[in-house]
Amino acid sequence: MLKLPDLTPLISWYEKNARDLPWRHTRDPYRIWVSEIMLQQTRVEAVLPYYARFLDTLPSISALAAAPEPQLLKLWEGLGYYSRVRNMQKAARTVMEQYGGEFPTTFGDIRALCGIGDYTAGAIASFAFDLPYPAVDGNVLRVTARLLCYENDVLSPAAKKELTAAVAKEAKKHPPATLNQALMELGATVCLPNGAPRCEKCPLFDACAARKNGKETALPIRKKPAARKTEARTVLILRVGDRVALCRRPNEGLLSGLYEPYCLSGHRSPEEVISALADLGISPLRITPLEASKHIFTHLEWHMTGFEILLDEENASRLPQELFLAPREEIDTVYALPSAYRAYRPYM
Repeated sequence: MLKLPDLTPLISWYEKNARDLPWRHTRDPYRIWVSEIMLQQTRVEAVLPYYARFLDTLPSISALAAAPEPQLLKLWEGLGYYSRVRNMQKAARTVMEQYGGEFPTTFGDIRALCGIGDYTAGAIASFAFDLPYPAVDGNVLRVTARLLCYENDVLSPAAKKELTAAVAKEAKKHPPATLNQALMELGATVCLPNGAPRCEKCPLFDACAARKNGKETALPIRKKPAARKTEARTVLILRVGDRVALCRRPNEGLLSGLYEPYCLSGHRSPEEVISALADLGISPLRITPLEASKHIFTHLEWHMTGFEILLDEENASRLPQELFLAPREEIDTVYALPSAYRAYRPYM
């Protein structure tokens, strides 16, 4: 079994250098859970305002379980990966039905909730209940791979299992909440990704096998992901006064259930857009080109061009049935739009 070096210096470093983050001031498993789900694939700085707003609106498991889906998605708007918040609501309903609204207190019961994997279960179990379980995220994989000069692909199941077992062993020697937080903090602020670790600031400088072997910038090893597919889209901001045409995406698949402006496949010229609208019986008053934009999903890239198109009431009545006209204030407060359209929001 892999053996990590003595992590006592890391614990001391963390107690002096930990960032002041709101979820570190609570042992409430609900608040810890919300933070951990939000932090998946999202930067801390981006999460902070969402975390405060979400908990102000839905301060309890019962409130989350009862929230209408449009409200839930609007609170999450801009964070992306909307299945995360949908799964949270499913889990909250399970907690209400099976645990009387009290968050479960064992690792197994926590892990069984919808949307909670090994990492999140370990984080909640250790941070809320001081249970000796590891919480191994990307930061911890990177830190441990460098400490051990581990030269296998850290994203492989075998590697994750080995490195997690090494952290689990240490979680029985140190306060588990502090240890897990310290490892994550080191990865977030010192043992940085992309070949730029700040080794001179590391409390484990003398213990790091990768640094001793001159491999700190080469590790961890990660298999290159498959190339993303690209999809060209033309975004049409169809405006009638202070209202903009929206449609709801299907209930399954990418960005399910969210709202978006009318889009055409491919990159269309102004003439092609006018022709496509003419096929619907629509004659725009004005068409204005907008900037190009790109949005990257995990396995897909949208390459977008856009147009703002002004319509009168008569032409608006000919819009396709799936479109409806939403007032600007409702776009801001009611309808959740994907962050993919961020570049076009000022025109909506």
